[in-house]
Amino acid sequence: MHHLNLQALEIFRTVAMEGSVSRAADRLGRVQSNISTRIKQLEDSLETSLFQRKNRGLHLTADGKMLLAYAERFHLLSLETSEAMKADRPQGPFRIGAMESTAAARLPAVLSHYHKAYPDVEVALKTDTAKGLLDRLIQYDIDAAFIAEPISDDRFETRPVFEERLVLVTPGTFPDLDQMTDLSGKTLIAFEAGCAYRRYLEQWQLENRIAPGMVLSVSSYLAILSCVSAGTGYAVVPQSVLDMISMEATLKYYPLEGSYAAIKTLLAWRNDYHSAKLEALRHVLET
Repeated sequence: MHHLNLQALEIFRTVAMEGSVSRAADRLGRVQSNISTRIKQLEDSLETSLFQRKNRGLHLTADGKMLLAYAERFHLLSLETSEAMKADRPQGPFRIGAMESTAAARLPAVLSHYHKAYPDVEVALKTDTAKGLLDRLIQYDIDAAFIAEPISDDRFETRPVFEERLVLVTPGTFPDLDQMTDLSGKTLIAFEAGCAYRRYLEQWQLENRIAPGMVLSVSSYLAILSCVSAGTGYAVVPQSVLDMISMEATLKYYPLEGSYAAIKTLLAWRNDYHSAKLEALRHVLET
């Protein structure tokens, strides 16, 4: 097999993104026959098919999906190299991931400061569970992420940036909790599996001998608190989220204690990722 041509990889990446040779040709400013020829040469070099035609469009084969992951890495590395060789301010796309609580309660002020200081950086913010964010980092879908501790994977570097106090919330109609086992059998309202705070909550339940009841999985903190307020069940929520939403009259609050009282949020990035944009974000977070 010959060495891969970086220009051919970029052509392949563009066709994969556009799902069409004609649209890729328009985007790259080339004729369609040239694009088709370069894709055919790449497939011959790799001795595999990268695309299959389906429903009037091009779809990646299994090998094509694998190559696309590598092509994305080369593309990002090219951007990082270009940026590193420039002496001017941070610029270009910067893909940040965050848990929903962090995105809603912590990042608006941070990103506003960042945008004012570095207006040439194009920030794209994606929210996901802690597990989902780590997967996105591994797959090069994002450049950095705000994730609750712990992160033990040596593929990442981390820095603590926020501290979240966790609070148990129950409906205002629930009797006061004399002991935590009073929650046994009641419905837990939480994000889907993979959420860091749900993991902490499940550990807390186990340590306090709370027998799990039903679990209602929802996709936002507003939905979680609305369900608790309606009397459906209980939840654990960061204090920073509660500070944003006024539901005092319909909820009861019980700050968690011990190792669950305060959880650090980490800024994480791949240990092979270095950029002026990341350094600028770290600077903003430290000021």
